[in-house]
Amino acid sequence: MASKSTVTTLTIFIFFFIEPRLSQQISTVDSECTGRWIHIRTLPSRFNLDLLSTCNHYPLTDDLCPYLSNHGLGPKTHTRTRSWYRTDPLLLELIFHRRILEYPCLTPDPNLASAVYLPYYAGIDSLRYLYGSDVNSSADHGSDLLSFLTRDSPEIWSRRSGHDHFLVMARPAWDFSQPLTVDPPIWGTSFLERPEFFNLTALTLESRFWPWQEQAVPYPTSFHPHSLPFLESWIRRVRRSRRTSLMLFAGGGGTSSTPNIRRSIRLECTNVTETEPETSSEKIKTCDFVDCSNGICEHDPIRFMRPMLQSSFCLQPPGDTPTRKATFDGIIAGCIPVFFEDQTAKMQYGWHLPEEDFSEFSVTIAKEDVVFRGVRIADVLMSIPREEVARMRERVIEMMPRVMYRRHGASMGLMNKKDAVDIAIDGVLRKISSRV
Repeated sequence: MASKSTVTTLTIFIFFFIEPRLSQQISTVDSECTGRWIHIRTLPSRFNLDLLSTCNHYPLTDDLCPYLSNHGLGPKTHTRTRSWYRTDPLLLELIFHRRILEYPCLTPDPNLASAVYLPYYAGIDSLRYLYGSDVNSSADHGSDLLSFLTRDSPEIWSRRSGHDHFLVMARPAWDFSQPLTVDPPIWGTSFLERPEFFNLTALTLESRFWPWQEQAVPYPTSFHPHSLPFLESWIRRVRRSRRTSLMLFAGGGGTSSTPNIRRSIRLECTNVTETEPETSSEKIKTCDFVDCSNGICEHDPIRFMRPMLQSSFCLQPPGDTPTRKATFDGIIAGCIPVFFEDQTAKMQYGWHLPEEDFSEFSVTIAKEDVVFRGVRIADVLMSIPREEVARMRERVIEMMPRVMYRRHGASMGLMNKKDAVDIAIDGVLRKISSRV
């Protein structure tokens, strides 16, 4: 492993296992923590920090080592920034682990806890089964963890049969859903197919819709403010940004001749025209396109964030899987999301996005109408009154704190605004209390 990564891992080790020990103290305000106590299960380092040493062991994947810094937020996009980082979504397990250490209702006594958090970096550990030497034994993923949980203080796991345990898995749930009986193995590991884990709650980047043990949480964006003034400053910039493009697509794909929604979007954006707004002489672009093929935008928010700030609507078509990190990048930019199927967001992020009034902040156009029935996306969007667009954008801005992951060690003012981690913890506690 590279020497820089060794230093990074050592820094993380010092922080996690020396300083945060103080966090596992019972709060003095017991009344505020009633029914909210969380116990962090102490796991051997082979289940979390030791896994970080393999950050560049898999040549078929990106080298994760540069993005371990700042406790998983990654390096800053530029030296003077206080809020923007080159964050890799696959490090959400590390980000969440660091953040939960600041949770005010931690208890060292599992008997007092309403929930037990497993700081297991399942997504990082899965790399050896997906791309490494253990690819042919992917059905074994989770067996070592299960063995530990049932051997070390087994009463913690067995008292509720795992119903009160939860963990973060920073990949789509499909990557952990290979049937145990498949031979030869297909894509994925079998972690979520193990009957012993059916009762725990898994926070994933994308869920499979039907299994009740999973809940999708937002992909981490690059925006991680540490104080309320920095969040408010960004919101002011979003509000005053001139939206010079009707719609934007930031992504790849759509280059094959097979009919699909991404191909239709590319074709519609090929002949970019200008549109004359009803109440202004200023012309705006009908469609802007940021080509993010081959992952070139993945760690470079500068490529797409400015175009998102300048667009009224951000198109969010499904790709290899239904969900997209760009959905949350767009919300951070105040760009109204346009969905083409419910599985992209509405059926996924019920804790973080208001499912009951989805049309209040987004537009849905059936992909079949665009691909096979000749519906032009621009025509649909231009038919929305400007007052309605302004109202929808304001609703998107209001949702911004709910989908961002603030920086660890944030100021008290910002901590009073619930972010993606806070809302995920609230959801876990509700889910567990409903069934134990």
